[in-house]
Amino acid sequence: MGGASAARPGDERGHDLARHGRRHAARYLVAMTATSAAPVGAQLRHWRMRRRLSQLELALAADVSTRHLSCLETGRAAPSREMVLRLARRLDVPLRERNGLLTAAGFAPMFAARPLDDPAMAAARAVVERVLRAHEPFPALAVDRHWNVVVQNRAVALLLDGVDPALLAPPVNALRLALDPRGMAPRIVNFAAWRAHLLGRLGQQVAASGDEALGALADELAALGSDAATSVHEHAGGPTAGEPTLVVPLVVETRLGTLSFISTTTVFGTPVDITLAELALESFFPADAATAAVLQGAFAAPAAAPR
Repeated sequence: MGGASAARPGDERGHDLARHGRRHAARYLVAMTATSAAPVGAQLRHWRMRRRLSQLELALAADVSTRHLSCLETGRAAPSREMVLRLARRLDVPLRERNGLLTAAGFAPMFAARPLDDPAMAAARAVVERVLRAHEPFPALAVDRHWNVVVQNRAVALLLDGVDPALLAPPVNALRLALDPRGMAPRIVNFAAWRAHLLGRLGQQVAASGDEALGALADELAALGSDAATSVHEHAGGPTAGEPTLVVPLVVETRLGTLSFISTTTVFGTPVDITLAELALESFFPADAATAAVLQGAFAAPAAAPR
């Protein structure tokens, strides 16, 4: 990361990093928790610092003057509703937190947060269920912002054989299912690599969102350790040791044999509802022909399909 950054006129980031030092900058940014009770200027500054932007960089991106942005952050000027939304878009502030910015600025929240089973969400839920169903015979599920499973297709049941029933009590958390020794962990052949992949992805989400619940989940999962559930196959080098890989696969032992998957994530492109904005569809595709053949065969006869 380099040494300490010198402060530049009009650049509060430089001043903050110089005062706290780069080594402590991340801790300082995490401590700057934006809440709906904080003034809107403080919240805007929080998100700018979290995105590692100077006032000049944000001002240029949002087409406002640096002086005006500085006045907004310090409370010497009050933003219009349009300005709040413009800055929030440039800072990629989640919809839930954009409502907090609007409220702090004295405006009504703009984005609704309806549960997926709300009648108004019937069309969106139908789309989600259709996508998950169409992905069979391969596993797919929809998770919320905290990785709680909202809906899943039938093929997911194949991955859950042997999971402790306590982990299947609502709300079911997909990351706990994967990394807890009582869950899938003992059957994941490349557990260390898959664990590192999931924790890395979770860490990126925590850094981007500042979500305290996600941070607590990351701490909980990291505390589980990486050795207790590591598969014997991985200690031996794994079934594909030495082979180059473009992505981290999920290799898991099931009642149908060892299956290998590549995962993808799909989100709604233009959501205006908080629930939809925070929903992610996790789809698993066969990483090899053998996995595809096994699952296609299992779903060929209704009686053999995973329940």
